[in-house]
Amino acid sequence: MPTAFYTHAECRLHDMGEGHPECPQRLDAISDQLLSSGLDVALQHRDAPLATLDQLQRAHTSRHVAELKDLLEEVQRSGQPRALDPDTFACPATLRAALRAAGAAVAATEAVVKGEVANAFCAIRPPGHHATRDAAMGFCFFNNVAVAARHALDVLGLQRVAIIDFDVHHGNGTEDIIAGDERVLMASFFQHPLYPNSGGVPMGTNMINVPIPPYTRGMEVRGIIDAMWMPRLEEFRPQMLFISAGFDAHREDELGQLGLVEADYAWITRRMKDLADRHCQGRIVSCLEGGYALSALARSVVAHLRVLADV
Repeated sequence: MPTAFYTHAECRLHDMGEGHPECPQRLDAISDQLLSSGLDVALQHRDAPLATLDQLQRAHTSRHVAELKDLLEEVQRSGQPRALDPDTFACPATLRAALRAAGAAVAATEAVVKGEVANAFCAIRPPGHHATRDAAMGFCFFNNVAVAARHALDVLGLQRVAIIDFDVHHGNGTEDIIAGDERVLMASFFQHPLYPNSGGVPMGTNMINVPIPPYTRGMEVRGIIDAMWMPRLEEFRPQMLFISAGFDAHREDELGQLGLVEADYAWITRRMKDLADRHCQGRIVSCLEGGYALSALARSVVAHLRVLADV
């Protein structure tokens, strides 16, 4: 079965202003690298649908969903951008882009669980892992991975899923949403201290949080994954894996100070794919989070996808 590649042109229209690192060109760089690498033809391309309010409310409070939707619709009507925090800005295209991003994650989950595709990657923006149950922050509006994981559990009937987060920043929003939900095991490493300055003390027993210092390199990260993630993940025996795939731990990315390279992302993906083959019938949905050095981002996504697609 093929690897699905979900994206949508509306995800490129979300624009937080000139010079903002979370820019539309991120998706262009990925698309260009897929073409130049020849990997593009090995993927099954699918358009991301719009998420529904019911889908969003499985991860977020109904109040957050309603208030954020109202705010984004007002921005849409007025044409005037709005700052939600010092780093996060809404433009007229933000609402539909955010709904496409969450919708991609849900649609990918449906396709993988139904056996239409082997696994899926969602090339989406805005990202999601900083969005908490009741707040948008850190470039994120809705928590795409958490919405998808809850869909797998609450709608598709899975009993155990794991969320893997290898972004350089702690996925505080995902942790806030799934802390204490013993159906979910979340494993992450992240540079500490670094925005959002959280994660040192897990919010629940279903978290494997590994704060690591600046300038940690790939071989050290690999050792951490084998020693600290894998035993818990093997014991948990997830039925599906969700990946918050942030590529800003790359040594070329200036938003962090870690030292990963493409080979490290391929190694992590291989470890997760092997785990999924043992316990999850190979089921993986990976969603783009960070990654702001355009060339490094694009090369790293291709390395990640080569493993997912077995090419």
